[in-house]
Amino acid sequence: MNNSQSKSYAEAGVDITAGYKAVELMKKHIASTLTSGVCSDVGGFGGLFELDLKGYERPVLVSGTDGVGTKLKIAFLTGRHSTVGIDCVAMCVNDIICCGAKPLFFLDYIACGKNVPEKIAQIVEGVAEGCVQSGAALIGGETAEMPGFYPEDEYDLAGFAVGVVDKSRIIDNSAMKEGDVIIALPSSGIHSNGFSLVRRVFDVENRDLEKPEDRLGGISLGEALLAPTKIYVKPMLALFGQIKVKGVSHITGGGFYENIPRSIPDGFGAAIRKSDIKILPIFKLLAETGGIPERDMFNTYNMGVGMSAVVAEEDADKALEILKANGEDAYIIGRIVKSSEKVTIL
Repeated sequence: MNNSQSKSYAEAGVDITAGYKAVELMKKHIASTLTSGVCSDVGGFGGLFELDLKGYERPVLVSGTDGVGTKLKIAFLTGRHSTVGIDCVAMCVNDIICCGAKPLFFLDYIACGKNVPEKIAQIVEGVAEGCVQSGAALIGGETAEMPGFYPEDEYDLAGFAVGVVDKSRIIDNSAMKEGDVIIALPSSGIHSNGFSLVRRVFDVENRDLEKPEDRLGGISLGEALLAPTKIYVKPMLALFGQIKVKGVSHITGGGFYENIPRSIPDGFGAAIRKSDIKILPIFKLLAETGGIPERDMFNTYNMGVGMSAVVAEEDADKALEILKANGEDAYIIGRIVKSSEKVTIL
């Protein structure tokens, strides 16, 4: 039993005993993520992870860090806190998978105005679920109670992931050529980008977020906006194991125009057929409600495509087969062309 307590600190707004309770409540969620490499328990000064490097000739560690952003405001308004942790993990592991790296472990950081143990446990429940989906172990984190800095009912959430890939298998664009095929992996919704614009367009603070919306198939706007970011790690690792993948892009803030060029070499561009993109209803509603130009939508949101992969034309059918066997309804949206324009949406 931890007997640490401070009446003076509590009077200043920081209840360290609430922190201990939060840790106890989150332990069962953390336990669900543990892998064979974990060699420390929660509560230490550092998270320990033993690298199993069998099968790696020249192992390279790959790291990524991100947060959830103002999507958290939707969680505050709806009182739903169990999915934003998935977003936090997804934003990190989806980035490092673009390099071909298998996630190994994840750490989170939660800063809040008031530590409500049950709420913190809900947040960590989502983080743990994201770790399970990506095969990463949750080996540590930090919860900081910061009264006067954050409102009592608000918090921020960020984290980082570390993965490993053999140097010879790092995904780069050196083999990309004209005629290669661009495959889309569908998103689950807006994911975790562009929510400052989302919040303004939908006036979320003054709107009933729980009311079913016909335009969204009968689900509420709050539910649609909180749909957690899809994690693409396991289907992409399956693809890497059987197909030469020439480039991968995680479609986040900046949309198509910013993210797809990051995986394409100079002198080439992506020619994408707009008619082939399976745009989700939430994006159509957002564009129409806010009067947002189409170019801005494709330059801000994923539009229904959370990740893209480039493969040789002769490998396209097999790539689609592998992805579909791993739960992804993947489809072709375009090709690589010789061009000074990095992205052309036709």
